[in-house]
Amino acid sequence: MSKTLRIALAGAGAFGQKHLDALKLIDGVQVTSVIGRELDKTKEVAAKYGIGHVTTRLDESLARADVDAVILCTPTQMHAAQSIACLQAGKHVQVEIPLCDRLEDGRAVVQLQQKTGLVAMCGHTRRFNPSHQFVHRRIRAGEFRIQQMDVQTYFFRRTNMNALGQPRSWTDHLLWHHAAHTVDLFQYQTGSPVVKANAIQGPIHPELKIAMDMSIQLKAGNGAICTLSLSFNNEGPLGTFFRYIGDTATYIARYDDLFNGKDEKIDVSKVDVSMNGIELQDREFVAAIREGREPNASVAKVLPCYEVLHQLEQQLS
Repeated sequence: MSKTLRIALAGAGAFGQKHLDALKLIDGVQVTSVIGRELDKTKEVAAKYGIGHVTTRLDESLARADVDAVILCTPTQMHAAQSIACLQAGKHVQVEIPLCDRLEDGRAVVQLQQKTGLVAMCGHTRRFNPSHQFVHRRIRAGEFRIQQMDVQTYFFRRTNMNALGQPRSWTDHLLWHHAAHTVDLFQYQTGSPVVKANAIQGPIHPELKIAMDMSIQLKAGNGAICTLSLSFNNEGPLGTFFRYIGDTATYIARYDDLFNGKDEKIDVSKVDVSMNGIELQDREFVAAIREGREPNASVAKVLPCYEVLHQLEQQLS
């Protein structure tokens, strides 16, 4: 596939713009349409990035001949249904994490992808961050074996605001969104399925109607364990921080950066063509379409993560 790959982006908020920044760096890619909830704000984003078509309706973009693929950065509750709509329209799709917030919906996306043969990928960025890639390569080379992962996912979100300080039209979720990163990464890095999972949660927020604190324990079939702490109440450094405790080393991953157990920085600048995990994720999406292959973080490959989240939700309810 040598022609320009034409992409529509749905959801022009904080994270959608990270994808637009990344796509500018990939040769042979053009964003031809942008979809947003508020037309005026979406027009501003389109003008900033030189995108010709603006709409508030996904189906309008899906009907366009100049759209080959779609990246969905929309509210969690829309992800599965919109992924299905893209595939039904004959478009490749990358949906931001999470794939779904109900397991049956995620399974429906996987079934349709297998029927159509189109590329369908989920934004499990941790698979692409240079820091986690470095660890993954050591594991595959037999140089490192995970004994335990200790993970902290901390934000301060007592009101429903996004990363740009703007009101959200939807409510984020610790289990189905933020825990998905770690559950998937744990299985991906250990190369072993989760065989035991436990979860407890703190009080439900009176307005947001979600748990603001959660603790999850996982055990993989090969014996590795993972402890994950999540909070929307934390004041301090924000984000997700991974400590890999292994048989030959300890690593601390902070997004694209990696440190050893003594907090000394490790050079991962040569791991891939970029130090930006979102860009590397988008490059994989584009490459899979061009090469006609299944991408890393395909919807089928990440579905086991959502099977574990479903089990945990059953426990919590």
